[in-house]
Amino acid sequence: MSSSSRRFLLGMVLLVVGTVPASRAAAQQQAQGFALDRFYPSPAGAGWFVMDDLDMQGGLGGALSLTAGYTRNPLRIENGMQTLAVVSSEALADFGFAATYDRWRIYLDLRMPLAIEGNVTNGTIDGMVYTSPHLTLGSNPDTLSDPRIGIEGRLYGAPGGPLRLGLAAELIAPNGEELTAPQRRDYDTDGTFRGMIRALAAGDLRQVRYAGQLGVHIRPLNEASIPGSPQGSELLFGGAAGTALGSVSSGAMTIILGPEIYGATPFHSLFRSRTTALEGLLTARLEGTAPRGRQLRLRLGAGGGINQEFGAPEWRVLVTIETFNRAAGRPGF
Repeated sequence: MSSSSRRFLLGMVLLVVGTVPASRAAAQQQAQGFALDRFYPSPAGAGWFVMDDLDMQGGLGGALSLTAGYTRNPLRIENGMQTLAVVSSEALADFGFAATYDRWRIYLDLRMPLAIEGNVTNGTIDGMVYTSPHLTLGSNPDTLSDPRIGIEGRLYGAPGGPLRLGLAAELIAPNGEELTAPQRRDYDTDGTFRGMIRALAAGDLRQVRYAGQLGVHIRPLNEASIPGSPQGSELLFGGAAGTALGSVSSGAMTIILGPEIYGATPFHSLFRSRTTALEGLLTARLEGTAPRGRQLRLRLGAGGGINQEFGAPEWRVLVTIETFNRAAGRPGF
């Protein structure tokens, strides 16, 4: 073989070898974030963590609430022996405000991410590159995440009755900073407007309290090619039941214990395990029982993902303190 032929062959080999990494790099795609948390708190004064007791009554009244929560491993990507803890921990503070009149409630929910973190830096699975967020109050504050505003009404039943039925509608909007952040790198927003429409049911049967919901989450974001990412609009579902165990302070307050289960599944693959989030909480709440006037309520919840997919965490703990007013023809909180 001549020297020129050898040089040509060597050049071709080097070209092919150099092209392989470039082809692999071109095939890789950076995973974009999205609104990961599947916990959508009920309005202030609504009784449960996610469900709604539809117990509005009287004249002009209202409620204020503060919820603090922590979740562990809400987003883990797995492929065989490889696992990426993209989001390993998330802490939040959620502020709720509501006004009620007769059988109606309007509400505003403001979520503040305190910390969203993981331990992945450019981890790759199936050609998708993942990078964990590192959001903290000190290093990378994100003032608000996807504020929610809504309205709901009780269409059937009376406060304290065995069956109450209602409807709720809400708008979820990214804040101004998130609208300019297409990478959605902190996994606390979709960067788009979303909406929810829910049918609600609740009731009191002696010592038992129950509530449930069935609805639609109108979610324009669709990134089905990325495991654990949004896949369009979803069906929302859930239920809760609790037993009043007794009274405290001569009947002024009561303790209610019971489970709360909720989830979401995309319409294009209803209830398939890989895309359905299902989560359960064991809840306890201490609340006032007076028929009118200002009341206090303390809620504690602990649980985790029954089907740990699509944002349902390994485990979650929550605590809520709120004040609400059972008004009878008078304003005030």
